[in-house]
Amino acid sequence: MVGDSPEVGLVIRHMYLWRDEQLQGHEDGRKARPCLIVHNRRNEYDEIEVFICPITHTPPKDQKQAKEIPLATKQRLKLDKDQSWIITSEVNRFTWRGPDIRKTQTGEEAYGYLPTGLTKATIHQLRENSRTRRLNIIDRDDETLSKKVGELRRRTKKPGKS
Repeated sequence: MVGDSPEVGLVIRHMYLWRDEQLQGHEDGRKARPCLIVHNRRNEYDEIEVFICPITHTPPKDQKQAKEIPLATKQRLKLDKDQSWIITSEVNRFTWRGPDIRKTQTGEEAYGYLPTGLTKATIHQLRENSRTRRLNIIDRDDETLSKKVGELRRRTKKPGKS
């Protein structure tokens, strides 16, 4: 289900780093939580970058910054029965697979997929938050390591390849 190609709409378990935790100087999230893959792309180093939104029980202060997950969907994904929201005002960005992905509580690689309509509505709201500058992107890759990997790849790149 997960493999080398993370798909938009898949709910994974990740050590999500909230923006307020990052501002306090934390480099790692406090706990593993369900997160929705909302975007993936190949970067300039031919690595897959993934963008995820956190799922939380905390009700949003602004409904334009979250999407509620229906109870039937939560049951299908084997999540708890408490009310939950997908937060669309911040995302974590990392190179796939990253060290912060965890197995679900049942030992699976992922929980499963959200319904297409809910995924599209979440992405639409995320884009709107980006357009109105209400989206925070928290980069989870080690900056020094990323620079070294980039330098190494540029040095070892074969002539004529792009």
